[in-house]
Amino acid sequence: MSMTTPDGNDAVPGSGASDGDRIDAVLRQAADIARPAAKDGHVADYIPALAGANPDGFAIAMVDLDGTEHLHGDVDVTFPIQSISKVFSLVLAMQKADASSSVRDELWSRVGREPSGDPFNSLVQLEHEQGIPRNPMINAGALVIDDVLLDHCEDSKRSTLELLELLAGESLTVDRDVYDSEQGSSTRNRAMANLMASFGNLRHSVDEVMDPYVYACAISMSARQLARAVRFLANDGIEPDSGERILTPRHARRVAAIMLTCGTYDASGEFAYSVGLPCKSGVAGGIVGVVPGRMGICVWSPPLDGSGNSRAGRIALHEIAERLDLSVV
Repeated sequence: MSMTTPDGNDAVPGSGASDGDRIDAVLRQAADIARPAAKDGHVADYIPALAGANPDGFAIAMVDLDGTEHLHGDVDVTFPIQSISKVFSLVLAMQKADASSSVRDELWSRVGREPSGDPFNSLVQLEHEQGIPRNPMINAGALVIDDVLLDHCEDSKRSTLELLELLAGESLTVDRDVYDSEQGSSTRNRAMANLMASFGNLRHSVDEVMDPYVYACAISMSARQLARAVRFLANDGIEPDSGERILTPRHARRVAAIMLTCGTYDASGEFAYSVGLPCKSGVAGGIVGVVPGRMGICVWSPPLDGSGNSRAGRIALHEIAERLDLSVV
């Protein structure tokens, strides 16, 4: 006989159920609670190609280190990863900088590691702090990371895509409509790049830096692929399927720490409080999360809250973390 909770959802199966059954039940419950919140959000429309996203799309994917998948909803629908790409651009830059000299000299002298407390595309803080972005998870910080990659990669766009394909275990594509649309609607990002250039914090031209930035945002992935792709951060920097080391354990922990404190824009404190996992969001409605030692997670629902994070996605992550006791804080 099934049991119900006070909110009318099926209760999580008890000790007689397998762990997989229990997790699957939690995903259903989280989806039932979260999906109605999407109606109060708004699909991103400042990038024209994102305005037509299906507001009813919804997915939860959890992939264990051993490859076991727990899935609910539209897990194979692809969407442009947008700012989730910032995680992988940072990872690639840390690889390259660590191999050439030092991460401290090449990255952390040019971009900070503090939460911004301001919107992800704010110019005010950047002016006040003389062209040094607060962290690499906001737009200005990611532009500096792309500037670093131009120093190290013969083709930084190709290198970013190849890293993601390695981590996802599949070939990936770039949404050319999104790429073209974002190239034509990047006035604010260009303003940030020009401001940083005026303070001497860009070494390449604004056009050279903007191109790989927009390209990475337009890479298309599904919730299943993204949950798989972030697992190496839960595994001390080692990609679980191939055994390939992507980052040292120390660097992997630091990327996760930056995600926890900075990965969801000016709502990062709320995410740390209510979800308690390293997360990174994107304005196409995806949010990835990392459970150290256990799994990668991705939720997707396009309608956003005022900070640019998926409304239903945040609620789903909260429910999953609470019901499965996943929080790391």
